[in-house]
Amino acid sequence: MKSWSWKRQIQSCHPKPEAVRSKFQLYLLFVEKVDSAPPPTVAGWRVRDQNVKAEQLTNTMDTLLQDLRYGFRQLLKSPGFTAAAVLSLALGIGANTALFSLVDAVLLKTLPVKRPEELVLFKTQCERMMAISHSGTINRDPATGLRVGSSFSYPAFQDFRAQTETLSDVFAFAPSGDLNVNVDGQAEIAKGQLVTGGFYSALGVQTLLGRTIAESDDETHADPVAVISHRYWQLRFGLDEVVLGKTITINNVPVTIIGITPPQFYGGLEVGDSPDISMPLALEPRLRQSASEMHESWYWWVRMMGRMRPGTTANQVHAELEGVFQQSALAGWNAAPPSRRPPDWGPRELPTLQVLSGKYGEVYLRQSYEQPLRILMIVVGLVLLIACANIANLLLARAARRRQEIAVRLALGARRFRLIRQLLTESILLALLGGALGLLLAWWLKDLLLMWSPGRGSQLEAELKLDWRVFCFTAAVALLTGVLFGLAPALRATRVDLNSALKENTRGARGSLSLLGKSLVVGQVAAALLLLVGAGLFVRTLHNLQSVELGFNADNLLYFRVDPRAKGYRSEQIGPLCQQLIERIEALPGVRSATISEFTLLSGAGRSGPAYPQGRPLSEADSGVFQQRVRWNYLETMEIPLLAGRGLTSQDDERSPRVAVINQTMARRFFGDEAPLGKRFGFGRVENSGDIEVVGVARDSRYSRPRQGVPSIAYLPFPQNALGMTTFAVRTAGDPGMMLASIRRTVRDVDKDLQVFDIKTQIEQVERSLTQERFFPKLTGFFGLLALVLAAVGLYGVMSYSVAQRTHEIAIRMALGATEQSILRRVAGQGMLMAIIGIGIGTAAALGLTRFIASFLFGVGATDPATFVTISFALITVALGACLVPARRATRVDPMVALRYE
Repeated sequence: MKSWSWKRQIQSCHPKPEAVRSKFQLYLLFVEKVDSAPPPTVAGWRVRDQNVKAEQLTNTMDTLLQDLRYGFRQLLKSPGFTAAAVLSLALGIGANTALFSLVDAVLLKTLPVKRPEELVLFKTQCERMMAISHSGTINRDPATGLRVGSSFSYPAFQDFRAQTETLSDVFAFAPSGDLNVNVDGQAEIAKGQLVTGGFYSALGVQTLLGRTIAESDDETHADPVAVISHRYWQLRFGLDEVVLGKTITINNVPVTIIGITPPQFYGGLEVGDSPDISMPLALEPRLRQSASEMHESWYWWVRMMGRMRPGTTANQVHAELEGVFQQSALAGWNAAPPSRRPPDWGPRELPTLQVLSGKYGEVYLRQSYEQPLRILMIVVGLVLLIACANIANLLLARAARRRQEIAVRLALGARRFRLIRQLLTESILLALLGGALGLLLAWWLKDLLLMWSPGRGSQLEAELKLDWRVFCFTAAVALLTGVLFGLAPALRATRVDLNSALKENTRGARGSLSLLGKSLVVGQVAAALLLLVGAGLFVRTLHNLQSVELGFNADNLLYFRVDPRAKGYRSEQIGPLCQQLIERIEALPGVRSATISEFTLLSGAGRSGPAYPQGRPLSEADSGVFQQRVRWNYLETMEIPLLAGRGLTSQDDERSPRVAVINQTMARRFFGDEAPLGKRFGFGRVENSGDIEVVGVARDSRYSRPRQGVPSIAYLPFPQNALGMTTFAVRTAGDPGMMLASIRRTVRDVDKDLQVFDIKTQIEQVERSLTQERFFPKLTGFFGLLALVLAAVGLYGVMSYSVAQRTHEIAIRMALGATEQSILRRVAGQGMLMAIIGIGIGTAAALGLTRFIASFLFGVGATDPATFVTISFALITVALGACLVPARRATRVDPMVALRYE
């Protein structure tokens, strides 16, 4: 290698500055060493290459550590700026992290089982449900308009299991509802599910202790066994391993505990639905203690899943089992007894089979959470963006103060990329500090999120964990946030004119507010208005729902349930038992009256079906009439006024003609302007239209939810109509909670093994039915106010910085005769112009985006003018206050003092 010509050329160059000349001297030494060294071997080149890479890595780490140390020193020099930035970021990142923990638990986490991606979940789809009886969820698909059902008949499950080649396992499960469990003489209520013998083995779930339910356990004559959840083991048995082999009584059936599932397995395959006890499906008739129709082909009640064989796709499973399912559905349709046949009996379109991914398990609750969670993610995302914009403006102002420092470093030879990296390191440090504090905030916020459950009106039973997935999300958000609010200020700060920057004095650069800073303020105001409009619409929705006339007196009303069937009571024994309990409860001091119904008002539960008025065309039938089966004094106890005819009486028993009291809505829909008294109707079939006589009309009242309209309701005396559930309602003279202990003692006096459960007041039920409506205004209102504060602080900071930058200009204007009012208008007008532009942009965005929350509103439109005007006026007022403070400071500038320093 010849390098002498290069050395001569370098040595003949013009004299360089000392700092530059030293670099050329180092290069000459390197060339001389290369010339004098012997030619390296291939191995030598590899060693040298590895040494160079190691040296480069070491230098990079040293530089990074140097940047971190310098960044920490810079942040410590400005504790006020650092504290404000970290707190703003902590609120934004903490809210996003807490909400992500809910999103992760509800929407993203797969089942804690072996190879969940191999699982498939079966659903049915049709225009009209072909099941004669259906126990499960039925929802209408918004994309196709078809009804999607969750359940199948037990014979369909047997056909699937016998005729599949694409699935290695097919298993079924179904909720068993509340169970009456007696352990060592202590009775209590527990949630249960029924599973087929291959349930656990197909999922690949091993027990923590004991064994799982096997195929041999799922036989009619097998000894009853059960597997309990880890949570139930902890709460009921204190993690005592002696529980294995223990015999407990469930609905009067002796059952042996054979296993305990792991803590992370929630069994019911629906997030938030964790059964305490799982038993073989063959136990169902014994647990019901009555003749069972569950194994009939026309009764659809089990959920089904399967595990695909390796290399199999869901489309192949669907192609194989579609025909099998349709044959089973048609067989059930034809086998239904006459008493079960619907009124429009005849050919109908066969349902189709849906084969979905089963890695998430049941999806009904997940789907009910999906849209609300999307809205909340947008809300907290906007708050984080506002915080980023605020900090970006602070960094722009901070970079302007450091303009001379950056100019000097550039003049001394620092590369622009090197300075950008240093400034970004400071931004990322801020973001990481905010992320760390945000994690602590998320730990507290995540428990508050569990108090909300859209669609069900009860607390979500899911465990929100800040695990590695959440930590990775927080770290990613923090890093992205640091780059997001730090990149633009870093690029602007390093784009300086050295000559002008080095000539400036220490008081800072002169000039007007940058376009970037103005844009950030406008964006903050627009985002704040968008959040506040959403919060305002939700607040008005809540107010409208709270103002809804319920149609009954919700005060001083206590509900509780008992389950006589679970204790072995036969149907003919339930009536006398209930009568005895009512008499004992009404005799208690402080009790005004007591009654019985099947369902609690405003609980969302109910029994509905088609009803047919006598002598009317089939087209006038109402397919959604609610049957509220009640004790004769139900209307009096609930204080629902009777408008015409008579109420139910104690003589309306199984021996007397069937009667009903209907509400105004049903009377209007069935009989129009005609007097309904004495008219007849029936349920289920046209042939039954003369079964029930209308003896009274009651005032309309809300039934399912406050936001839902008043449905058609028929109040039926329960001696003439069997109760599915037994719910007691007690009207008290004072606080109903004070009567609970006395009621419990009274029930135990009648039957010591009869359990009281599902206890709540009507006020609590109303509050529970408005859980989502309360949650949205609180959350969006909190973040809307936070966004408003951040926007106001950002506007104040930008205007204060602008006044400081324009001190020389303001002093000259005042020296030339400008009045304080003109200075005030000029400075405040600049800030208000940004605020008004932001309000305009935010209003346009809100008009386009609020339509996505229209389904969550009640009694108010998504583009409600009053809400938009009120929020805009409030935002203008806050913005004016944020602008006036720096503007008034500008009017106090002394021209002589300001110009003397210049």
